[in-house]
Amino acid sequence: MEPLRLRAGGGVIISPMTDTSPVTKTLYRKTLLANDAALIQVTFDPAVLGKYREAGYSIKRTRTVGRLKAPSWSIDFGIGPADTSLHASVRSLLALPETERQHWALHTAEPNLSENYLKMLLHPGSCIDDGDTEDW
Repeated sequence: MEPLRLRAGGGVIISPMTDTSPVTKTLYRKTLLANDAALIQVTFDPAVLGKYREAGYSIKRTRTVGRLKAPSWSIDFGIGPADTSLHASVRSLLALPETERQHWALHTAEPNLSENYLKMLLHPGSCIDDGDTEDW
């Protein structure tokens, strides 16, 4: 089964799973070995920027990196291939004002996660009927 990716502005496209880049592997290895979740990346639909664009905030970018600058805060973010997604570190997101974190949370885009696993994390001890267990 091929993973799904979100397309900028909505919709879904199907793409083959890609190999993890050496930079991404290094980032997550550093995160796990240092027991520090601050560098973990959260992915967003590019529509998250619409609110700020309409308000006239400064949004600058190169091909792969961007910066949103509000009057009292800013955030740097990565830009995914073909502008289909944005991503930012947990550290950067937690530095945003609470109302802005809420806005960004509404635009998260993580299509390849197990919904049942997330339910188990959100509600420890809950019973998830996901079929019989099997060797893998």
